[in-house]
Amino acid sequence: MSKTARRGLWLTVGGVAAIGSAAVARAQRKAVAPASAIGHQGRTSRNALLARLGLQVGATYASTSARKIFASSERRIELDKARELKTAEQIADRLGQMKGALMKLGQMASYLDEGLPEPLRLALAQLQSNAPPMSFELAKGAIERELGAPLDTLFVSFDPEPIAAASIGQVHRAIIIDPRTGHERAVAVKVQYPGVDTAIESDLRNTEVIGAILKQGFGGLDPTDMVEEIKSRLTEELDYELEAKNQSAFHAYYSDHPYFAVPEVIDHLCTSRVLTTELIAGSSWQQLLTWDQHERDLAAEAIFRFVFRSLYRFRAFNGDPHPGNYLFHGEGRVTFLDFGLVKHFTDAELHTFESMVKAAAIDHDDAKFRSILEQAGLLKRGAPIDTAAAGAYFSRFYEPVREDREMTWTPEYSSAIVRHTFDRDSPISQYATMPKSFVFIQRINLGLYAILGELRARGNYRRIAEELWPMVNGAPSTPMGAAEALWLQTRASNTDGVKRP
Repeated sequence: MSKTARRGLWLTVGGVAAIGSAAVARAQRKAVAPASAIGHQGRTSRNALLARLGLQVGATYASTSARKIFASSERRIELDKARELKTAEQIADRLGQMKGALMKLGQMASYLDEGLPEPLRLALAQLQSNAPPMSFELAKGAIERELGAPLDTLFVSFDPEPIAAASIGQVHRAIIIDPRTGHERAVAVKVQYPGVDTAIESDLRNTEVIGAILKQGFGGLDPTDMVEEIKSRLTEELDYELEAKNQSAFHAYYSDHPYFAVPEVIDHLCTSRVLTTELIAGSSWQQLLTWDQHERDLAAEAIFRFVFRSLYRFRAFNGDPHPGNYLFHGEGRVTFLDFGLVKHFTDAELHTFESMVKAAAIDHDDAKFRSILEQAGLLKRGAPIDTAAAGAYFSRFYEPVREDREMTWTPEYSSAIVRHTFDRDSPISQYATMPKSFVFIQRINLGLYAILGELRARGNYRRIAEELWPMVNGAPSTPMGAAEALWLQTRASNTDGVKRP
């Protein structure tokens, strides 16, 4: 494994995500505090843990850097690996039993980089959909308090075993009587861990620790904007009423889509801490990986189209795309789950994104691209670097859609783009930073790349992108594109007030 591959994963919202993942994943092999303990761990105690963590991470990084100055190349590789594993150990000891912001950040990065050391990568993978659940008694009490009635009067039946458990809440199957039809209906009930809001609030008060770790991703990074964006989005994710609103908007936007489904929200069974939606059955990510390559290609195309159409046409996207948020139905049909971490983009932000794509991927204009990078705050104005080199460095992000060609994604290819984007050894990285509006656009696209790589997806992604870029509006390039075009035609005459593609 190369030295670059051993540097670890400094992406998503920065290095804290990967570090937090390692902490919690390793802790799952130890004793885990019950969910009832969340919030009972005092803020002072959590702050002290984070403060010690920050000192240890910083000290370990500094001491390793100093030792590397006089080390051989082989010894430098050993030191890099030792630092990664030692940091994972430290965080596991300090934070392994803490649900909250760090676990959430860890889940956001848990599947992204094949370049991580194998033990660490496998530990991170455990976070994709497996977190220790709270007891049924605790979940039952939380639901009854929120909805104001006994569980057996709210639901015809309620499965005490959760079907998913994550960093902020867990999901149970249930049956209700649909008030519109009078018939039974299967639903998914997500209930928030009691006290997790306090835990996350406490974590997010320690912004200096998060910022210090983020700063290791880029030599010239000012982490202030990144930290503020992370805080805003994670705070919003605690509000299930906001999530219900976001999910309802996506459900309406994609209604009758030939390939995409978003579960309907059951409004009368939702509060700020309980979210009830229709239950849709489908195959998991792990099951998809056993299907033939043609099916994986179709699933990959659907996810790509959902990402780009949501971003460029709906101007919003779920900032937490990972394999646990999809259900697969074959022939390219996908159900999209979890709209708690949604980012809505302004017209100005989308204009910047579109201008960057045009300069870097369509016109291949390095001078124009650099100008946009500087205006957007991604590159320091007047940085003493060659314009062509800056163009090559930043446009690697657009490489999959720069050329009109058939391609095959691989985990190695996706990881190479990820590592390049966050390459601390590049001199250009010393002049690069991450404005607020780009924190989750990076997360969205790099997360997408990782998914396509894992699927080993094949296709002409430039032509698919051209269909979805507003500045191109290309003709359908695949059967799925043709079906979408027909869907758009039938939607064009809709006058129900819903924002349309």
